[in-house]
Amino acid sequence: MPELNHSTRLPPTRQQSEAAALDAAAHRAARELRDAAVRGVGSIAAMRDAIKAAARALPPFTAIARCAPLDAKSFRARAKEGLPFLMEGGARHWPLAALDVQALRQHYSHLAVRARVGDYVGTAFAPDREMADMSLLAYLDLVAAGTPGLPPYLGNLELRELNRLCHWPAYFDKMGPPRFWLGPAGTVTPLHCDYDDNVFAQVWGTKRITLAPPHHDEFLYPREANAILFGSPFDPEAPDYERYPLARQAACVECIVQPGDMLYVPAGWYHQVRALTFSLSSNRWARAVPLALRAA
Repeated sequence: MPELNHSTRLPPTRQQSEAAALDAAAHRAARELRDAAVRGVGSIAAMRDAIKAAARALPPFTAIARCAPLDAKSFRARAKEGLPFLMEGGARHWPLAALDVQALRQHYSHLAVRARVGDYVGTAFAPDREMADMSLLAYLDLVAAGTPGLPPYLGNLELRELNRLCHWPAYFDKMGPPRFWLGPAGTVTPLHCDYDDNVFAQVWGTKRITLAPPHHDEFLYPREANAILFGSPFDPEAPDYERYPLARQAACVECIVQPGDMLYVPAGWYHQVRALTFSLSSNRWARAVPLALRAA
């Protein structure tokens, strides 16, 4: 019988596989309990169901309403209606909006960032998607040099130095930390939904955002990443109805967000985001009961 090399990896035994599955299930259950406690709900699953039930009572989704910037009271009143809406110019006067790529090079080149590289659309919700750590200067140089396929993307990063140049309205009782999204035309966040209310600010550049209602997940072939994040393999910008025939029934509505615009995305609404020009965006998620579930 040949001796085993110390580097040889044997397949897990049945007992090891079962133990690993139990550990994963326990970890998931613990995370869901924490998520529910943070949001002040008894169950994340029940909250998801309530969001879909409330969405079924909404009028047909055919357009995204636009309005002027709102104060906190007016914002909450409108958000309780359960529909997305765009506030034109809501972030226009932020100091960050006055900067450009050259200013980032001059003043923030030292920032440590993590870039999405490779096929980050196809692996968007996989735990092992390809990432690369670098400085902001190295990222900007990488973008300038050009790469085949998808351009590298800085997404969902907490950059406190940039947030000092933002003036976020207090729209939610509990707000998560600001997240930043930076990249050239062609960067994409594929179709997904977050079960938290979301305010998205287009600081500079232009993006196309496609939205679909929560209860239309039955047409979008959802895949769970975690209890508050679901992805869809369907691409509303290049629909493949042979592969995803039910998606014909999904109400997918596009809007273009311009520099300074702020978009409210209610909890559970599916959305896909594509940069049409070099763009800097930021968003904040609520950490509380969704406003659509608080209707008087």
